[in-house]
Amino acid sequence: MIYQGNAIGVIRGDDDIATLTFDLKDESVNKLSSAVVTELDEAVKALQDETGLAGLLLTSAKEAFIVGADITEFQAMFGKGGDFLESMLMRVHGIFNAIEDLPFPTVTAINGLALGGGCEVLLTTDFRVMSESAQIGLPETKLGILPGWGGCVRLPRLIGADNAIEWIAGGTQNRADAALKMGAVDAVVPAEQLEAAARDILARAIAGELDYRARRAEKQQPLKLGPIEQMMAFETAKGYVAGKAGPHYPAPVEAIKVIQKGAGEERGRAQAIEAKAFAKLAMTDVAFNLVGLFMNDQVVKKKGSRYEKAARPVKQAAVLGAGIMGGGIAYQSASKGTPILMKDIKDDAIELGLKEARKLFAKQVERGKLSTEKMAQRLSNIRPTLSYGDFGHVDLVVEAVVENPKVKEAVLSEVEAELGEQTILASNTSTISIDRLAANLKRPENFCGMHFFNPVHRMPLVEVIRGEKTSDAAVAATVAYARAMGKTPIVVNDCPGFLVNRVLFPYFGGFSLLMGQGADFARVDKVMEKFGWPMGPAYLLDVVGMDTAVHAGEVMAKGFPERMGSLGGEGQSSAIQLMYENDRLGQKNAKGFYAYEEDRKGKPKKVRDEAAIELVKGVVKESREFSDDDIIARMMVPLCLEAVRCLEDNIVGSPAEADMALIYGIGFPPFRGGALRYIDAMGVESFVALADELAGELGALYAPTDKLREMAAAGERFYDTQVQAPDQA
Repeated sequence: MIYQGNAIGVIRGDDDIATLTFDLKDESVNKLSSAVVTELDEAVKALQDETGLAGLLLTSAKEAFIVGADITEFQAMFGKGGDFLESMLMRVHGIFNAIEDLPFPTVTAINGLALGGGCEVLLTTDFRVMSESAQIGLPETKLGILPGWGGCVRLPRLIGADNAIEWIAGGTQNRADAALKMGAVDAVVPAEQLEAAARDILARAIAGELDYRARRAEKQQPLKLGPIEQMMAFETAKGYVAGKAGPHYPAPVEAIKVIQKGAGEERGRAQAIEAKAFAKLAMTDVAFNLVGLFMNDQVVKKKGSRYEKAARPVKQAAVLGAGIMGGGIAYQSASKGTPILMKDIKDDAIELGLKEARKLFAKQVERGKLSTEKMAQRLSNIRPTLSYGDFGHVDLVVEAVVENPKVKEAVLSEVEAELGEQTILASNTSTISIDRLAANLKRPENFCGMHFFNPVHRMPLVEVIRGEKTSDAAVAATVAYARAMGKTPIVVNDCPGFLVNRVLFPYFGGFSLLMGQGADFARVDKVMEKFGWPMGPAYLLDVVGMDTAVHAGEVMAKGFPERMGSLGGEGQSSAIQLMYENDRLGQKNAKGFYAYEEDRKGKPKKVRDEAAIELVKGVVKESREFSDDDIIARMMVPLCLEAVRCLEDNIVGSPAEADMALIYGIGFPPFRGGALRYIDAMGVESFVALADELAGELGALYAPTDKLREMAAAGERFYDTQVQAPDQA
């Protein structure tokens, strides 16, 4: 034994080849925490002191190689400032360089995922062998940072600037065949042959058959690119990536700049450039929020995993209602391997559902993600039916009929009579109380809400709604099924609008109040899109559908009359109501706040519509000028306050779940971290002061809760007070 730590062991074989194995005790995966990096330093020093070694093999005892750095340490680390980060990064560079400079050949056996810092570790060795099922990548730009342990330096020298830019700026996970084609690895073999193949390459390098020193020199020297080639590679990429990433996500473009600046430098200087850029990005609120988002996602996944472990597996599902939504649910279930019955009362409805599923599968084939044979196989997982004949053998049923309480109540009672004692019944409702729908059921403990967002195949969130009588077993099975479908389930308690719609409608309320005071809806859209929303409120309402919005608005007004009762103003119809009354339903009939024309791909494209502009004048009771900051405040404050109320009312279990639901469900700007993190960034005291100022004029929709006032007075936050965003520290 050359070295033994908590995460790393190094042994010497009879052939004088050392094997360094990553195996972090008491963890399911290997992560590069600061403690593990310290062990790596000690292990490398032990290797340097060992005499007579012929080679080194890096391996992992886990299913994954190394999933990356320990992201739980990031925010506290970032809070220590740029100088600390640069110093820390240069220390790690020293450790990694020591691996690269060992006086004998080195090879990594990549058995599973090797991401971020894990990928940067394997780039230090002279050769790499990869299992067929493994994936490698540098996803740091998705966290608002860039590879800081040599990824921006070594990868371009290994696979070329163009390919490295694609991997790093895109933050992609890359399969073994792609990695081999690019030259990132030297061989791809079946898992059972991995170690033998790695040792074979090592033996050939020791024998002089493979020139490991030449490989090493190539990684340490400047990139072999002339001035014109550099301009073509970098300037074109910067323009393309900037357009794709958008102004709120600087990391992808910054990564290209780092590769460009370091291209003409030797290893040490290029690494210093990388470290400086990493520290600069790490000190931004974007990086802080995106790292926070990752942490929140882990919280949600862990909760989902706990439910899943307690659940009876869903081996056969069914969906009632075969429209666009039912077809989308059937597609999602079938595509992820859970067979599903799709029932309706009409043949043409069944055909519509199947058409939707076929269309979605065909798109997968067009994109090369699915073969025709696999498409046929997965499509066969959907079995259409006009009867309840096989419903006795189903584990979970999703009711997805029209959003009408009386229709849903009738259908749910009817299907319950056909189900086994243990079968879970779930309603895909966006607004109707789960307790109301459960009232006439014989087994309300087996019933809950399962709210999918449209379009089902794209939207990651599923709200699992617990009613007063819903059992833990029903919630667990529904969460497990949602996860099996590739969705992110978040469990919420029953109330009007549940979590996401309840939080969204005060945002629409803020929009209606702005319209009543003469704001231009197209300008409001532009301001909110610039703020980071994928679409402004008027455009979003057109996509949702004015009839849907009016119906949901009525539910909210009835449920929360004191603040959502009359959003259009005293004696006034709101702009949304006015659109609905004039049959301007949005995209579904090609006219709403905007008119819609088909683009070249057959998708609806919004265009200015004078009739809509004229119509909105009918709700204006006064004409005022609003600054961009005014518009943002009046839109965001009611949304954030409702998220606070949902947390206080125990509709949602934690700030992390509330924020992730808004990001996954309605496209809350990810770089802002969510509604509650947005309040934290502003400062609870400042947010309360702003809300009070607006409430004085606009009423209860903008009034802070008593508990929020107490938080402000006590200097409390929704997230850990010890870890602050750099610009708030």
